[in-house]
Amino acid sequence: MGSMSPSYRGHRYPVEVISHCVWLYFRFPLSFREVEELMLQRGVIASYETVRR
Repeated sequence: MGSMSPSYRGHRYPVEVISHCVWLYFRFPLSFREVEELMLQRGVIASYETVRR
């Protein structure tokens, strides 16, 4: 049984951005708003609601 990568079809952001947000959220004790702020520092404008979804 092969591993399938998740489908990001129809999402606004590239796979790398989504993966990085998920990694930040689960790797460190951060809130969605803190992830939003970190991404903003990197030039990615995404609301905390977007990160939550």
